[in-house]
Amino acid sequence: MNFPDSWRGKVISTYASALLLIASWAWHAVAWASEPDFTLSYDEPARVWTEALPVGNGRIGAMVFGGSEEERVQINEGTLWGGQPHDYAKPVSDAQLAEIRRLIFAGRVDEAEALSQSLMGQPKVLMPYQPFCDLRLHFSGQGQATEYHRALHLEDAIAETIYRVGEVRYRREVFVSYPDQVLVVRITASVPGQVTFSVGMDSAQEGVRVDSPASDILQLKGRIQPRQNPQSSWTASWERPGMGFAAVLKVAADGGKVRHTGDHLSIEGADSVTLVFSNGTSFRNYRNVGADALSVARGFVQRALQHPYEQLRKRHVEDFQRLFSRVRLNLGEPRSNLTTDRRIKDFAANEDPSLLALHFEFGRYLLISASRPGGQPANLQGIWNADLQPAWSSKWTTNINLQMNYWQADAGDLWETQQPLWDLIRDLRVSGAKTARLLYRSQGWVLHHNTDLWLATAPVDGPWGIWPMGGVWLANQMWDHYLFSGDVSFLRQQGYPAMREAAQFVLGILVEAPPGTPFAGRLVTNPSTSPENQYVLGGKPEHLTYAPTMDIELIRELFDNTRQAGELLDADADLRRRLEQARNRLPPLQVGKRGQLQEWIVDYPEAEPAHRHVSHLYSLYPGHDIALETTPEWTAAAKKTLEIRGDGGTGWSEVWRTALWARLRNAERAYANLVLLINNNTLPNLFDLCPPFQIDGNLGAPAAMMEMLVQSTPGQIRVLPALPRQWPNGFLRGVRVRGGARVDVSWKDGRLVEVVLRSERPTVYQVGYGEISVEARVDPAHAATFDGGLRRVSGISAR
Repeated sequence: MNFPDSWRGKVISTYASALLLIASWAWHAVAWASEPDFTLSYDEPARVWTEALPVGNGRIGAMVFGGSEEERVQINEGTLWGGQPHDYAKPVSDAQLAEIRRLIFAGRVDEAEALSQSLMGQPKVLMPYQPFCDLRLHFSGQGQATEYHRALHLEDAIAETIYRVGEVRYRREVFVSYPDQVLVVRITASVPGQVTFSVGMDSAQEGVRVDSPASDILQLKGRIQPRQNPQSSWTASWERPGMGFAAVLKVAADGGKVRHTGDHLSIEGADSVTLVFSNGTSFRNYRNVGADALSVARGFVQRALQHPYEQLRKRHVEDFQRLFSRVRLNLGEPRSNLTTDRRIKDFAANEDPSLLALHFEFGRYLLISASRPGGQPANLQGIWNADLQPAWSSKWTTNINLQMNYWQADAGDLWETQQPLWDLIRDLRVSGAKTARLLYRSQGWVLHHNTDLWLATAPVDGPWGIWPMGGVWLANQMWDHYLFSGDVSFLRQQGYPAMREAAQFVLGILVEAPPGTPFAGRLVTNPSTSPENQYVLGGKPEHLTYAPTMDIELIRELFDNTRQAGELLDADADLRRRLEQARNRLPPLQVGKRGQLQEWIVDYPEAEPAHRHVSHLYSLYPGHDIALETTPEWTAAAKKTLEIRGDGGTGWSEVWRTALWARLRNAERAYANLVLLINNNTLPNLFDLCPPFQIDGNLGAPAAMMEMLVQSTPGQIRVLPALPRQWPNGFLRGVRVRGGARVDVSWKDGRLVEVVLRSERPTVYQVGYGEISVEARVDPAHAATFDGGLRRVSGISAR
């Protein structure tokens, strides 16, 4: 058939596009069919807590040890903390604050730090998150089990233990249901009548009572007792009894007998057994601990028992998979059949990309399990803690750790998990407003570097706690959520009020640098710190300073975000003018003598050059004010800072460095920090080490890895910006970008294969890959599909 020349080109182009589309479908069919099973697996029980497997629903957290003869399920509840409602902040006179500022401006920082004790909260350290109780199951004669297997199935959020004793194969499943608010243990055997065991409850808390109101029910009741904690524990003491707490355990047996014996229940000769457990505390809110804990626990169990086990399990799995299935990372099949703990040990010699993909999915699993609407935000250990004096009180540390816990939520399409954080900010605006008045005579709200269940907002711990920017950072995070979601209702009702009040606070504390100081006449913060780091002045390490770089970065971003939000909502025109004027008077960023981005107002020597915090790189990540295309000078200085600091550190700092190197599009340095994370700071159960265990590295890692593969700013998307050569083949699907679209990206032999964009509303993006950049128009009815050269292949009906 003869075509006109003008048609011939179109036919060839269309034919080529069709072949590309078919090839793309074939690639995905192969890649997705080989998707690995995301399971943590082991061939022996956990010997210690850091080998146990975590399950949770945002309120109840549990660690499952998987013993064959002795099973321990260690349990937490998100509102069980030491202490009781109280105010931390105390009044500080204008003269005290003015003198601290004068001494810092004069370089007499030793004297300022001594005087700064007057700013500390009462008490000076915060209250601890507490363990609740343990379930103890005893299976007599099953200590010599064979064919043992223990696993955590991430997609189902179920911990499983399987083993054989003689001719009988036993299986246990443990999960914590969000829809039904109960922990469920299911025990079955391959031979009828072979399920025989005893179950009891105990607690690390003093004065706990366990009784049995019926032959198949156990109840635990207690109250947090007064405690004197050693000063070295960085945990506050309290002199009065605290919160009440209670738990209910119901045994439902198929066949056999259930009877009460002493402080435990005995089950004999059953075909299968289901244990249904729930707990509660007297916590209503941070001012009221008058709830009936036993009624709370009993109510959850009674409602759950309206469903048979199969339905409880189905409701749990469907609820969990609704969130977990939205995003998936595939970096290839596992290179070995080793158990998870051995894969971690083997990673130094065999850098298996699939283990990093498992770590990615585990981080997503943990956030869903630790943070759900109605619960508390994920703390330093998420929701899992077995210690009466946990490291750093297992509180909410707000100079990066709490923020990092939620970095993945927006790009990872886990927006629901953020609601506990937004609720915490709502309440911190109240307690923080009081602290702002008492300490700084300012409007708005303030949060320093830590808070707890009682919503401390005053400085705590020591001079390094005098960092009044925690609320500013959280307010900026709320604006970023708006950029991802486009949710004007969220912005109007939750985000903008917090942003506006944080901005009002900053306006109230900025002071002019006096004559004779660097940047005299500019508006600066004083007193403040660069989080947890020290500089050297007069041969001594010091914390306090004025206008540390991170403060200026956070404030500049807050002012810009608040102005944009105010314009969008047509609100607070006078405030917007004041913010613009104040922003123009902030000190600029500075490059130090080594070419690094300067951390303090003066280019001081660092007391610890390889410090874990890189606070002054906030504007590179998670902020956006420093970027390769728009600020090459600051980008070069940020790169130099990272080179001086070096790789490694704590688990969470390796994650932050990964994200920072990803923003610089340095794939190998980003990947190198992930390698260090696995080799140096990952426990056998994949928990992150600070050390000790701290969950921020787990929760932050998915965000850092997504940043290596997809980056976005409003209206712009960059794919595979930091793809390391160690990940030659893979795909990431379902990732969210600013503007609300979802992105699927796949690659083979280190080269882009396909990009697919889907959006619930008409959207236009500039999509970049390497040196190529194209405009992509996406509408709700059709996905925008591009090949490896960013040529549009087809419009496919969106599902």
